[in-house]
Amino acid sequence: MVNFRFADYDTDFGTREMGARLREKLLPLIRGDERVVLDFTGVNVVCNSFADECIAKLLLEFPLDELKKRTTFRGLNPMAERSVLVALQRRYSIIH
Repeated sequence: MVNFRFADYDTDFGTREMGARLREKLLPLIRGDERVVLDFTGVNVVCNSFADECIAKLLLEFPLDELKKRTTFRGLNPMAERSVLVALQRRYSIIH
């Protein structure tokens, strides 16, 4: 497994710009042979716009089942988990 630690970049994520930047770093890892741990340990804030841009837009690159096979989450606090889930649900409903 490959561990992608969001806390290496910041502890508060609130912009689409940062989401796009980190998504570009994630894509080659997710396309690789190992499962990627999206590790949010130590992260305080994940806003909806960041979650959509960084995580949910991965659905534009991978079908949901494939994304689930290639990634797993770790260390999301309850508020950050909610932001990520809402972003994924919204993006999924737009695609389908």
